[in-house]
Amino acid sequence: MFGSRVQDEVEMQRRTNNRIFPDERRNQSKSLYQAARADRFGANRIDAKNAEKLKVFNEVNIPWHRRILDPGSNVVLTWNRVYLVACLFALFIDPFFYYLPLVRKEESPCVAKDERLSVTITVLRSLADLFYMMNIAIKFHTAYVDPKSRVLGKGELVVDIKKIQQRYIRTDFFIDLLAAVPIPQVTVWLIMPAIKSSDYNIRNTTFALIILIQYIMRMYLIVPLSYQIIKAAGVVAKSAWGGAAYNLLLYMLASHVTGAIYYLLSIERQITCWDQQCRAESRNTSCSLRFISCENTGSSGYREWQSKTLIFSKCDATDNSITFNYGMFLSALSKGAISTSFHEKYFFCLWWGLLQLSSSGNPLMTSAFIVENIFAIAIGALSLILFAQLIGNMQTYLQSVSKRLEEWRLRQRDMDEWMRHHQLPIHLQERVRRFVQVKWLATRGVEEESILQALPADIRRDVQRHLCLDLVRRVPFFSEMDDQLLDAICERLVSFLCPENTYISREGDPVNEMLFIIRGKLESSTTNGGRSNFFNSIILRPGDFAGEELLTWALLPKTNVHFPLSTRTVRSLTEVEAFALRAEDLKFVANQFRRLHSKKLQHTFRFYSHHWRTWAACFIQAAWRQHQRRKLAESLSRLESYSWWSEDHPAADKPKHDGASSSGTRTLAEGAIAHMHKLASASRRFRAETAAIRRLQKPDEPDFSADHFD
Repeated sequence: MFGSRVQDEVEMQRRTNNRIFPDERRNQSKSLYQAARADRFGANRIDAKNAEKLKVFNEVNIPWHRRILDPGSNVVLTWNRVYLVACLFALFIDPFFYYLPLVRKEESPCVAKDERLSVTITVLRSLADLFYMMNIAIKFHTAYVDPKSRVLGKGELVVDIKKIQQRYIRTDFFIDLLAAVPIPQVTVWLIMPAIKSSDYNIRNTTFALIILIQYIMRMYLIVPLSYQIIKAAGVVAKSAWGGAAYNLLLYMLASHVTGAIYYLLSIERQITCWDQQCRAESRNTSCSLRFISCENTGSSGYREWQSKTLIFSKCDATDNSITFNYGMFLSALSKGAISTSFHEKYFFCLWWGLLQLSSSGNPLMTSAFIVENIFAIAIGALSLILFAQLIGNMQTYLQSVSKRLEEWRLRQRDMDEWMRHHQLPIHLQERVRRFVQVKWLATRGVEEESILQALPADIRRDVQRHLCLDLVRRVPFFSEMDDQLLDAICERLVSFLCPENTYISREGDPVNEMLFIIRGKLESSTTNGGRSNFFNSIILRPGDFAGEELLTWALLPKTNVHFPLSTRTVRSLTEVEAFALRAEDLKFVANQFRRLHSKKLQHTFRFYSHHWRTWAACFIQAAWRQHQRRKLAESLSRLESYSWWSEDHPAADKPKHDGASSSGTRTLAEGAIAHMHKLASASRRFRAETAAIRRLQKPDEPDFSADHFD
C-alpha cells in the first residue's frame, strides 16, 4: 500500500516538473532541457543527442533555413517524386538544343539558327534548372543515417546541420551543382556567338559535346533518385500501368535523344560535303565557306561566289549521281528533314530513333565516316541495353496486371485435368467449376486471410472493423451490442462464399461455424430428427443467421469438446456471401456476453432464432388443438348426456304422438348418435396429433446470466 502511494507521489511530481509554463512557452528551446534537469528521479532524463533530435523534428517555431527533414518522411518522398518528374522534363528539353541549326533553302542553301526555338527552349530549360537548385537546398537540410549505426534496424539519423552540410559537400554537391548550371543557355547565347571560326563542324561539335557532358550528369542523377524512392516507397510507380508507362517513357526518351543526335550529325554531314567541294573548287576559283552562313548572305562578294560555285549541286542528296557518300544520313537529307518546319523534322527524327532502337540498328547503311560508325555502334549497344532493361521491366509490369488471371486459368486447367482423371460426374464437375468461378469473381484471386494475418494486431483490428462493422450491425442479434463486443466479433469473422444449390449443413451433422448472411438467400428446413409427417422450411435472407445451435453450445457454462448437432438442413438458393464465426472464436465472444442485459439478450435470441420460432409455432398449434379438443369433449359430453336421458326415460314428460312423429324422433336420435361418434373420432385424432407435436424437442435454453462466467 505504501509502495503504491510513493509511486503515485513520484508520478505526480514528475508530471508537475514537466509542465510548460507561459514563460517557458515563449522560449521553447529551453523547456526540453529544463524538463530534463527538473526530473530528480532520472525517469525523464534526456541526453544531448536525443534532445537535439526532438528539438529539430518536433518544434514548429524553428526558422525554415534551420529545419531538418527526415529522409523517410512523406514530405521528402513527395519531393523526390516531383524532382524525378522535373529531371525527366529536363532530359526531354535538352536534346531540343540540337535542333537549333537548320538549313534554309532560298536562292542558295545556307545554315542558320532557329531563333524562336532557341528562346522557347531557353525559358523551359531555365524553369527546369530551378528544380535542380531547389534540390540542392533541400539536400543541405535532409538528415542522413549514420553508417556506424546500421548494425541493427534502420540506423540512427544524424540531425546536426553542420555535419549534414559537410557530408553533402564531400559527396554529391559538385555533381548536383554541375547538373544545375545553365550550361546550354550560356553556350547558345554567349559562347557560340563569340566563336569566329568559319568551320561550322567545329562549332557544332563543341556545342554538342558541352551539352552531352551535362546531359550524362543529369542522367546519372536519375539512378540514385529512383533508388531513394524505391527505398522509401518500395516502387517508383504505385500501379502496374504507371510502372509500365514510366519505362516506356524512358525508352521514348532514348529515342528522342537518338533522333536529336541524328539530326545534328546530318547537318554536320551536309556541311562536310560543302567543305570538301569548296576545297576542291579553291584550286581554280576562290571559295569561302563563310558564305554558307545565312548571316553573310548580304555581304560583298556573295553574289559573285553564288554564281560561280557548284558545291550545292554536287552535294544535293536527292541527286543519285553525286560522288559523296552520306551513309545513313541520306534518308534525312534526301527527304529534306533538315530544312522543313520544326514539327516535321522533330517527328521524323523521333521515328528514326525509335526505329533504330527497336531494330538494334540493323537497317543502317553507313559510310566510312568514323563518327558515323561510332554512332551506329552506340545505337546497337544502347538498343540491346534498353530492350533488356526497360522493355523487360515494362513487360514485368504488364504481366503483373494479368498475373492473377493467368494463375486462375492455370488452376482451372489443373482442376479440370484432375476431375477428368478421377472420372467425376458431369454435374459434380459443373458444381466445382461454379464454386471456383464464384470465388474468383468475389476475391479476384487475392488471399484475404493471408493479407490480414501479415498485418500487426492493431492495424488488422481496424481493417476488420472497417470491413465488417456495418455488415455485422445489419444482423438484429448484434445490433444492440456495444462497440467493444462488436470489435471482438469483427476481428474474428472470416469471409464465406458458396454457389447456388449448395448444402452448407445437413440435419444431424456437427455444427462448427455460425453464418451471418450478407447477400443471397438460404433455405433452412427440418424434419424434427427424421420423423415422418413433419417438415418445416423457412427462407434466410440478408441480416439472418444460421447455426444458432453453436451459439447455444457456446453459452453453456460447461461446454463439451464435441460440437452440437445441427437441427436443420441449410441449402443455398442463390449465390451467397456471408461472414463465418468459428466455434473457438464464438466461444471467446460468448464469454463477453455478460456485459449485456441477460433478459434483453434472451428475448432477442428467441425472437430471431428460427429454431425457437419453429418450436413456438408448433407449441401454439398444440395449444390450439388442445383447446379444440376440450371444446369437442364438452360437446361430446352434452350429446352423451342427452342420449342417456332419452334411453332411460322414453315416456317421461313427452306427449303422445302418432306413428309419423315417433319415426321422426328416432331419426333425430340416430343423427345425434352419428354426430357424437364423429366428434369422438375427431377428438381421438386431435389427441394423437397433439401428442405427436408435443414430442417436438424444445430448444436448449442457454444460460444468459452474467454470473456463471465469473
